[in-house]
Amino acid sequence: MGRCLRPLLRGTTYTRLLHLWVPLLLQSVWMFIDMSKPWVPALLLVPVGLIPGVRTGEGVQARLLLLPGEADPGFSVAPSANRRDRLRTVLWLEVRMVLGAAVGYSCVWLPITALVLVDLARGRVPDGIPVLDAVTPHWWYALLAPLPLLVLYGVVVGLGELVTVAARALLGPSAAERLAALEERTEQLLERNRIARELHDSIGHALTVAVVQAGAARAAGDAEFTGRALAAIEDTGRAALADLERVLGVLRESDRPVSARPTLAEADGLLESARASGAKVDAEVTGPLETVPGPVSREGYRILQEALTNVLRHAGDVPVRVRVGVAGGRLSLEVRNPLPARTPGPGRGSGLRGIRERAALLGGHAWTGPDAGDWQVRAELPLS
Repeated sequence: MGRCLRPLLRGTTYTRLLHLWVPLLLQSVWMFIDMSKPWVPALLLVPVGLIPGVRTGEGVQARLLLLPGEADPGFSVAPSANRRDRLRTVLWLEVRMVLGAAVGYSCVWLPITALVLVDLARGRVPDGIPVLDAVTPHWWYALLAPLPLLVLYGVVVGLGELVTVAARALLGPSAAERLAALEERTEQLLERNRIARELHDSIGHALTVAVVQAGAARAAGDAEFTGRALAAIEDTGRAALADLERVLGVLRESDRPVSARPTLAEADGLLESARASGAKVDAEVTGPLETVPGPVSREGYRILQEALTNVLRHAGDVPVRVRVGVAGGRLSLEVRNPLPARTPGPGRGSGLRGIRERAALLGGHAWTGPDAGDWQVRAELPLS
């Protein structure tokens, strides 16, 4: 019994009832104009439903009254974008009016029927109702009096559920809106992956440089060398903090431009950081780097940074050959160093995977692995 009466305690039952009553305002006004044509309000709703903004208003009402408090009720609040959406809105308005009329008449006549049964049980026949002229009052009509109220309860709850189902079908997102939501979700996932790569590359590079410098200073036992190592660690740490601030800025402000991220124009500082860590870097840059588009230049910087980080982490102070070239509508990057004693596999580590993902995201290719006795990281990125 308690389960059956539970809807009476839910606020949703009453907000849905209010939602069904709203169309009765138009019908009530029309009844004062012409009672002989009750179908006219339904006809007037056809041009109204064709207005794109009406779909937005109906979606907002459905969210507030049919499923209040739900994070994703499944109702679109975007204007009608095409003919199909407009026709669905028209159909929704007609369905809402029909269900509203049904609940409106039920809320009026079912309580009146209950009162009539109570009067008959008390021995009095209500005046002004011709159909009751032949009815004989009797006490057992009191047993029937609760039935209209139970029917009213079922009508209110049932039509509330029915209008919610209809709203989900007719006010739900269209195929275009679902595709747009899927694209937005994909963009969010790509942004999260990009942020993860940013943190891995920038912070990983800084920590690798700091560890190598500290280890070299401890092994050297030279005060002058230790001072240079500490200065390099300090500079690298400051650069890492600046990178971290940029990445966190993206998290805090989703619309913040990415133009503040480092590009290949700042690669000299990256090379000097590697040299300060003991690596013997032979760098050669050919072609106009200033013509490289921002996204390509920024991703190229991160690829170069991760490649140098891997050299310092796995090979130490070894000769490193860096080649950066712009020609034929492509940006080419190559980092080679002698193979270390322990060679990482071609698919290990999130850093190498991140290099390939960055290149693929721009429509390019990246190769990592042993080549002619060296460890090679090579990437080719299209400029267009």
